[in-house]
Amino acid sequence: MSLSVLYRDRDMAVIVKPVGVLSEDHPTEPCVPAMLRDAIGNPQAYVGTVHRLDKQVGGLMVYALTPTMTGRLSNALSEEGAGKEYLAVLQVLLPDEEGTLCDLLYHDKQKNKTYVVKRKRSGVKEASLSYRVLKRQEGKTLVRVQLHTGRTHQIRVQFASRRSPLVGDGRYGGGGGIPALFAFRLSFRHPRTGEMVCYVRLPEDNRLGGLSLDDLEEII
Repeated sequence: MSLSVLYRDRDMAVIVKPVGVLSEDHPTEPCVPAMLRDAIGNPQAYVGTVHRLDKQVGGLMVYALTPTMTGRLSNALSEEGAGKEYLAVLQVLLPDEEGTLCDLLYHDKQKNKTYVVKRKRSGVKEASLSYRVLKRQEGKTLVRVQLHTGRTHQIRVQFASRRSPLVGDGRYGGGGGIPALFAFRLSFRHPRTGEMVCYVRLPEDNRLGGLSLDDLEEII
C-alpha cells in the first residue's frame, strides 16, 4: 500500500489517505504518519495529526511536519473560508436537492459508535452539515457534503438517522463492505505563507459505492 503525497514543504504535507489505515500514529497498525515517514525517508521525522478520517474512509488530509505547525494548521482549518468536503453515496434517493442537517450527537467510545440524541448532556455535541445532490442512479444518491462541525462518524450517523445510510456502512445500517465516503476537497490558508490553498482529488479508480465518478469534473 502506497501513500500519495500531493504537496510537501518544511511545514506540512498534503496526502491522500488510503482506505483501511489509521489517521493517527499507532505502534502496530498501519497508519498514515508511519507511511509519511517512509515517504520522507526519515523514520524519526515529526508528523503531527491535525484532523482525522475514519479508518475505512479515504481522502485528502494535511499533516504538520513541525510541532509548532500542528496547532497552526488546526486553527487554519477552522478559519472562515477553509473547509473539508466529502462525496458520499446514500442507499436511497433523497427527495430534496440540497439541505442542512443539524443534530445533537453522542459518541460512545467503548462501542465506537455515535448516536443522535434529543437533549444536551455530558458528552453531547452539536453537529451540522450541508449537502447537495450531484447524481441519482440505480436507486442511490451521490451527494456533496460540507461539514460545519467535525464530530466522530458525523456524516455517517446524520444521514443514517434519516433512513439514508451510506452504501456499505454496516455500522449504521448501510450493509456490509466499506462506507461510500471520500474526502475529496480540502482548502485552508497556509499558516506560514498566508496563501489560500485548495486541493481536489477523486478516488483513484473514479468509483464510489458502485457509482462512476467520471462525469464529476464538470459537476464539482
